[in-house]
Amino acid sequence: MTDRFPPGTRVRTFHHDPPHHTRLPRYARGKRGVVVEPEGPDELPDISARGSGDAPVEQIYAVRFEARDLWGEGDHHVVLDLWESYLEEDLAEDSEDDLAEDLEDDLADDLGGTADER
Repeated sequence: MTDRFPPGTRVRTFHHDPPHHTRLPRYARGKRGVVVEPEGPDELPDISARGSGDAPVEQIYAVRFEARDLWGEGDHHVVLDLWESYLEEDLAEDSEDDLAEDLEDDLADDLGGTADER
């Protein structure tokens, strides 16, 4: 299974309210984030919860969101594990290089050093 979204890819979650179970939290629908890393494949719970036994297997991605983007305030990050079908690439005006650099800097801060020091 190939990764559709490599680390650093800016994504947006789909903004939908399905009439069935979904693992895409309501507070994260239609929001922008950055892929941290692929988490591996698993059955899509939206379908497997119905018990039909034919759920597709999709890649799961760890996606980092700014708390203020989710709730309007907060200076921390939130990382959600989201199935590939919940995501689309965000082609906003921000450059991918800037976003990838921001992600790298944030991860370095979390690990206690700069990206250049690693």
